[in-house]
Amino acid sequence: METARFLLSRFAQSLFALLCIVTITFFLARLAPGGPFLDEKKIPEHLVEQMKRNYGFDKPLPVQYATYLGRLARGDLGPSLGNKGFTVNEVIAEGFPVSFMLGICGLVIALAIGIPAGVFAAAKRNTIVDYALMALAMIGICLPTFVIAPLLGEIFALELGWFDVALWQNSSAWILGSVTLGLYYSAYIARLTRGSMLDVLSQDFIRTAKAKGVPPLAVLFKHAFRGGITPVVAFLGPALAGLIGGSFVVETVFGLPGLGQHFIKAATNRDYWLINGTVTVFAVLILVMNFLVDVLQAWLDPRTRAAR
Repeated sequence: METARFLLSRFAQSLFALLCIVTITFFLARLAPGGPFLDEKKIPEHLVEQMKRNYGFDKPLPVQYATYLGRLARGDLGPSLGNKGFTVNEVIAEGFPVSFMLGICGLVIALAIGIPAGVFAAAKRNTIVDYALMALAMIGICLPTFVIAPLLGEIFALELGWFDVALWQNSSAWILGSVTLGLYYSAYIARLTRGSMLDVLSQDFIRTAKAKGVPPLAVLFKHAFRGGITPVVAFLGPALAGLIGGSFVVETVFGLPGLGQHFIKAATNRDYWLINGTVTVFAVLILVMNFLVDVLQAWLDPRTRAAR
């Protein structure tokens, strides 16, 4: 009963957060200067008014908002104003898999590097190994993706020729992009893992296990790892959001046809429906990931159910 109440509460909070995001995005997009029908060539006023009527922009803003919510409830994100003949659903269906693959691969790389580095640094606390790993992590945090991406492209694509520097024609095209994202977030995960592991390793039950003669590796992975990894699990939702959002820069550097390219063009061209659609899709993804992370965290530490 407690678990069901916890899940229902988190689900209701997610729906409310989604409604707030959709509402804020809708009105901010409309309040931004410019419009979707402005062009370098002067469009006759009567044609502009006709296009506004065709898309329903001649109606009061609250009416447009209510219409949009009704359409959104049916899964219809509307027509794309900047991609003539295509709906927002079709544009997102084309670009989202690229961004999602980059984010997932980047997350796998970040976890594969960050967790072992954090655990190893905690096990070797205040040694040269600990200092070296945390120094590398700090360097990784200080170097943003728009710095790492060109460096990796220059070294491994242009100089060594190991990977393709751009486009999406074969598997090697997205490896550098995934590595770029993974390296950046592995630094955060390494520091977070180290801190949480040190906190667990200082608790009484760990000292008791050591006093009983439990081998160091068993103490580290059997007794301390589950509690030490809980903060990292809580970080997975925001991390995936950052990875997919950060892929906008990576997609631009490596010329990948992801959703980030469409979002940038939509913001530039005031493609209202595409702006709303991409933000909504990313918001749903983030909320779903956070919900799954909450469930996983509650399973790892049942005390979190009562706290929430």
